[in-house]
Amino acid sequence: MNGEELDLREQAIEQYTPDVEKLVRYLSWLKKQTAETATSYYDGEGKETLLQIPVFDSTLLNFVKEAEKTQFMTKNYPYVYSRFRIRSHEDEIRLMRTANVKDIDIFKGILSKYVLEGKRRPSAWRDAIAENIFVTAVECLDEIVLQKVFRQG
Repeated sequence: MNGEELDLREQAIEQYTPDVEKLVRYLSWLKKQTAETATSYYDGEGKETLLQIPVFDSTLLNFVKEAEKTQFMTKNYPYVYSRFRIRSHEDEIRLMRTANVKDIDIFKGILSKYVLEGKRRPSAWRDAIAENIFVTAVECLDEIVLQKVFRQG
């Protein structure tokens, strides 16, 4: 690895460290969650249920709000999915687990998809919990940025 690559890595680490630190605070909570514990449905108080309204754990909502304020949000996340040919949850997990500091766009795309889509389609947040997307993203970012692990790639 030459000096220029090291400088770029250090710049990326310096740039993303504050945002990753914010998200890592939620990691232990995220690890304990299942789709059922993080979300529930309000059926109303009548005998007939016409519409179920999703109700989310306040910590999940705080995580989503915190994530929205980070540099990991991009409205152009569909480009990341097409660029890396992401078609399934398994693809998302595999890419995050093999990413290195120069692959931050992968995390931007995946986190953005679930955080931003969850605002209009709340089942996206439930999916991210159920499929361990948020856990994997935060764990990998912690490893890559905060622990300064450099994977070859």
